[in-house]
Amino acid sequence: MNCFYDLHLHSCLSPCGDNDMTPANIAGMARVLGLDIIALTDHNSAKNCGATMRAAAAYGVVCLPGMEMTTQEEIHLVCLFDTLAAAMELDGIVSARLPDIQNRPDIFGEQRILDEEDALLGLEPKLLLNATDIPLEEAAQIVAALGGVCYPAHIDRPSNSVTAALGVFPDEPHFANFEVSRRGDALALQRLYPNLAGRRAVFSSDAHYLTDISEATHCVHLPECSAAALLEKLRG
Repeated sequence: MNCFYDLHLHSCLSPCGDNDMTPANIAGMARVLGLDIIALTDHNSAKNCGATMRAAAAYGVVCLPGMEMTTQEEIHLVCLFDTLAAAMELDGIVSARLPDIQNRPDIFGEQRILDEEDALLGLEPKLLLNATDIPLEEAAQIVAALGGVCYPAHIDRPSNSVTAALGVFPDEPHFANFEVSRRGDALALQRLYPNLAGRRAVFSSDAHYLTDISEATHCVHLPECSAAALLEKLRG
């Protein structure tokens, strides 16, 4: 079956995420747009994943718990899991390896942790925009050891992409996929970086606002629309 997806969404926990990007709002917008599978990938945190998974389930939408990790090289890496426990284990690892710099809500906004009904549970005190001290190769190994899948984010962009940081797409065996902005040109990228051959392009929105979430445009064929089935596909 064809499952329409957007696998790169930020909630109000991300310092650059709009406060309207709440678990219930994200889930409802995904349903309105006709999406079958979404992923919550806040910057360096998975603390809103559980609430978004529960809110999405109420709308019949599958939500993968995930994270957009910033590596030591300042490369953004989409990390996806099929269990909340694995995502929260990564959350703990990443939190311990972020610099101990406190958020400035007056500059970056509040980093809000909510429940599935959008009630405020607390604020993340550590600034999530910073790079971790985890190198790219180690990050890929950590995610794989936790049973997840990761791939470089928005490689067509001039900042925080693996191509901008390294000048090439790395020959990393864990990267069977690469993310392209939803209006990006995957074929042009494959011509520019020959070692993308044989890797799957994933088109996602990197939405920080409700109006940026993708419509039902990009789909993946799966035996069933589930987190496990999607991860199995991405591992291939």
